[in-house]
Amino acid sequence: MRSLRLALTVLALAAAGCRDKPVDHLQRARDATFEKRPDEALVEYRKAFDGLRHDDSPEALVLRARALKGAADVYWLEQRKVKEAVGVYRELIQQCPESPEALEAHIILAELLRAHYRDLRGAIDQLTAALQRNPPQGAELHYQVAKLYFELQDYQQCELETKRLVERFPTSAFVDDSLFLQAQAVAMMDGRRQEASRAFADLRTRFPDSELAPHALFEMGKLKADANDNEKAIEIWVETLKTHPDPALVQDYIARARKRIANTTVAGVGKREVAFDRARPARSSLEAVGGRPEEAATEHD
Repeated sequence: MRSLRLALTVLALAAAGCRDKPVDHLQRARDATFEKRPDEALVEYRKAFDGLRHDDSPEALVLRARALKGAADVYWLEQRKVKEAVGVYRELIQQCPESPEALEAHIILAELLRAHYRDLRGAIDQLTAALQRNPPQGAELHYQVAKLYFELQDYQQCELETKRLVERFPTSAFVDDSLFLQAQAVAMMDGRRQEASRAFADLRTRFPDSELAPHALFEMGKLKADANDNEKAIEIWVETLKTHPDPALVQDYIARARKRIANTTVAGVGKREVAFDRARPARSSLEAVGGRPEEAATEHD
């Protein structure tokens, strides 16, 4: 009987050992995450990682990447602990740089650095590292890089990045977005107003059905207004009214251009209401298509 009890004890210990394999800890972590028990999930992910720490086999590397990715996702998606999530995503990239999870970590880390730390150059570095892996979403990531350079007001680099995107991904759905952003960047640089206008016109010619086409025409009107050609600007904006999704914005610009024309005529000189007229600040074109105000940096007004 004693030998039977001893045998049962050995079997029980062996079974417990099987349950403590890293793959089992990973499953428990996933279950805990699904059941909204993030603290328990983090414990299980850490146990899984610790069990793989000294194992350099290909199978262990796969599981190690999954454990780190799972823990980072819990910190970020479940607990909104940005600092902890950033640390684990970085550890994942360092420990398993060639894994699919590391590619995802680069992309997520870029967004966390941009949104929570305003570390735009750090975000660019992460996206550039992701692009070196030739991911399927390469065109989108490249467009994000270009937008980040625009936010940094590095318009020359933004122009270069958008050109590279169009060359590298000529059939991508982001080509028209890139052309629009490229034209915006060129418009921000001194002495390149005409070149920017041609770039907006090129977008409209190549993608007449793009949702950005009316915005490109609107920008062409703004460039004319910046050059003090208010009559031509009004002509363009009247045409824009036919397709622009925000006609009130366009009408506001038309009204302001007409005021400027009136202010420069003999009839308008010396009038108090003209002299003290202050139009409200204009929204940027990027705001008009859903972007953030800081993305436009400064407005041509």
